Amino acid sequence: MINQMSIVFFLTPKEEVAYIYEDNDLGQTLEKMEIHRYTAIPVLKRTGEYLGTMTEGDLLWAIKNQYQMDFRTAMQAPLSDLPRHSDNLAVKISMDIDDIITKSLDQNFVPVVDDRGMFIGIVTRRHIIQYYKDKLEQRGHEAAQKDVDEIVLQHRSLRK
Repeated sequence: MINQMSIVFFLTPKEEVAYIYEDNDLGQTLEKMEIHRYTAIPVLKRTGEYLGTMTEGDLLWAIKNQYQMDFRTAMQAPLSDLPRHSDNLAVKISMDIDDIITKSLDQNFVPVVDDRGMFIGIVTRRHIIQYYKDKLEQRGHEAAQKDVDEIVLQHRSLRK
C-alpha cells in the first residue's frame, strides 16, 4: 500500500472542474452537465465554499415532484430550492489518499477543500483506480524481473 501519499498528487484543480453556484437555475445546471457529460456536479457558494453535489437524479425528481413535469417552469428554478438526495462529502487537502479510498467507492469524485472549506478541486475515482492499477502492474513487472534474475543466478550456463 501507499504510505501517506498526499491527495495533491491526484487532485484535479478547481480551474479544470466544471461546477455550479447555488444561485444558478436548473436550466443552467442541466446545460453545464450536458456540455461536460457529468452525472453529478459540485455546488458552490459564490464565495467559493463547497456546499454539496447536484445529480441528474436530483434534477429529474425535482422536475417531476416539485414542478409536476412543467419543464419550462422547472428550468427557471434556483438550485437553492431543490433538494439534493446525497452530497459527496468533501475532504481536506491535508488528508492522504488512503483516507479517501472508501469515499471513492460510493462517489465518482471526492470534493477537496482547504482548511476554510473553500473548494479547490476533486479527486476522481478513475485517478485512484488508475494509480493502483499502475502500481500493481509495476510490482508485477518487478516480481517477474526478480524471478528471472533468480533463475539466471541458479543456472551456471545462463550466468556466463
